[in-house]
Amino acid sequence: MTFHLRAATGDDLPFARRLTHQAMGGYYLQYGLVWSDYGFDVGWGSRENWMICKGDAVLGFISLSRDNSALYIRELHLSENYRKQGAGSWVLEQMALKARAQGLGLLRLTVFKTNPARRLYQRLGLSIVGEEGCFWRMERECRAGPSD
Repeated sequence: MTFHLRAATGDDLPFARRLTHQAMGGYYLQYGLVWSDYGFDVGWGSRENWMICKGDAVLGFISLSRDNSALYIRELHLSENYRKQGAGSWVLEQMALKARAQGLGLLRLTVFKTNPARRLYQRLGLSIVGEEGCFWRMERECRAGPSD
C-alpha cells in the first residue's frame, strides 16, 4: 500500500495542532519559545494543508505556502509510530515535484538546529543556506532541467 495526500479540512485542525505540539514541544522548551494554539490555528487557516495517509490511516500532515519563487514547507509532521517508514521521504519528493510543476524554482523550509530531521532533508537534496536564531534555513532547487 502506498502513501497518498488528501486535502485537509477544518476537522483535521485539532489532530494537526496536537501532533505539532507533541513533535515540537521539546524544541520550544529547549529554545525558550512559547507555544500558542491560537498562533498555530491562524497559520493553519492561511496555508495549504494536506493530510499524509496510507490507506485509511492518517500518518501526519504537511502545511505549505508559496511566493513567486518557492514552495515553503511550514509544517511537516508524522505521528511517532509512523516515522522511519518512508513517508517523510515520499512527501518531500512530492513537494519537490509540486514546486517544479507550479514553475517554482525552490523548495524551502526551516528546521530547528537540533532536530535530527535535518539529516533526512539533506539526504533528499535540501542544503543549509542560512540561519535564523535556533533554525536552519534549507532549500532545494526544483527547476526543470534542459532535457525536460
